[in-house]
Amino acid sequence: MQNWKRTLAFVALAAFVAGIMFAGGCLLVNDVKPQKDGIPPVNNVANAMPGVGPGTVADIVSQAGPAVVKIDTVKIRNSGRVDPFFDDPFFRQFFGGPFGFQSQPREERGIGSGFIMSQDGYILTNEHVIDGAQKITVTIQGFDQPLPARVVGADYDLDLAVLKVDAGKTLPTLKMGDSNKIRVGDWVIAIGNPFGLDHTVTVGVISAKGRPVTVENRRYKNLLQTDASINPGNSGGPLLNLNGEVVGINTAVAQAQGIGFAIPTSTVKEVLNQLLQGNGKGRPWLGVQMQPVTEEIAAYLELPAAAGALVVGVIPGSPADNAGLVQGDVILQVDNQKVGNPDDLVRIIQKSKVGQRLVLQIYRNGRARYVPLILAEKPPQLR
Repeated sequence: MQNWKRTLAFVALAAFVAGIMFAGGCLLVNDVKPQKDGIPPVNNVANAMPGVGPGTVADIVSQAGPAVVKIDTVKIRNSGRVDPFFDDPFFRQFFGGPFGFQSQPREERGIGSGFIMSQDGYILTNEHVIDGAQKITVTIQGFDQPLPARVVGADYDLDLAVLKVDAGKTLPTLKMGDSNKIRVGDWVIAIGNPFGLDHTVTVGVISAKGRPVTVENRRYKNLLQTDASINPGNSGGPLLNLNGEVVGINTAVAQAQGIGFAIPTSTVKEVLNQLLQGNGKGRPWLGVQMQPVTEEIAAYLELPAAAGALVVGVIPGSPADNAGLVQGDVILQVDNQKVGNPDDLVRIIQKSKVGQRLVLQIYRNGRARYVPLILAEKPPQLR
């Protein structure tokens, strides 16, 4: 009887030990299991995914914050809004608001954001932040007083501007990242001065890429969309990835809650050297108003295909006017580059240079013809 009890106890103990060893082996296998399809094991997710640490955003803001600046402007206008926080055309476009029109010239103050991109004081911001300003000052962390700033280069069409301050010492900077590598769903951080509230931080994700948005007289074709809050005063501030790199310039707010826009750094890099050299304003200009060619328009004009840019207006004195373009012409090619729609034409002209000779293939009165013209610089009043 006692032998039977000893045998039963031994079997139970052996089974218990075997169970522990089996469970431990499973855990070990799970820990060393190779990745499948690029997905890390569950136990290692916290170590493999950036941005999940409780202090990640705070650390990025702590490092990037000193390079983010507040921009104050003074403008003299005949009439306009008196509230400086609502002096952002993007806010007027999407939200509207009270208007305070004056019959006499008055001083208006505007607020925006920017960031330092070089240790000697070059600052990147939106063109609309400093447009028409007679006085520009920049507030930088660590300085008792705002510093006067001058415009080095500005581009109306791309809504970008470079300022310069003389700080007398080395300044903190932000690194420019690659917006082409950012994906929809990636986390981003916006830092700026909404409503004058210094160094406000908001967090969200990239909601979409390549968004076309028209605001007043500017037509943006390639904006990043984010749900990180971007309000008046944020314009010109940086949109950061989780490496602390700038991937966009915060630019617009939309009427729907949780929708903001930023100019991608891929656009900035294309024109940054020109802006630093003070050549940002020299944008080539054709001088036409356009609309897409629909199937109905193509049938009416007897076009073989619904493609091209239909000229609906020609600005007097423009290169198009001087070359003889008229309303109703359809631009099909520019220097053998096909024009499928107005955006294609805008892109070709923007990549060209002031003074460059182009040959346009147009469709008029049932047949194609070629028209040479010389691009001019866009007049200041139309920028």
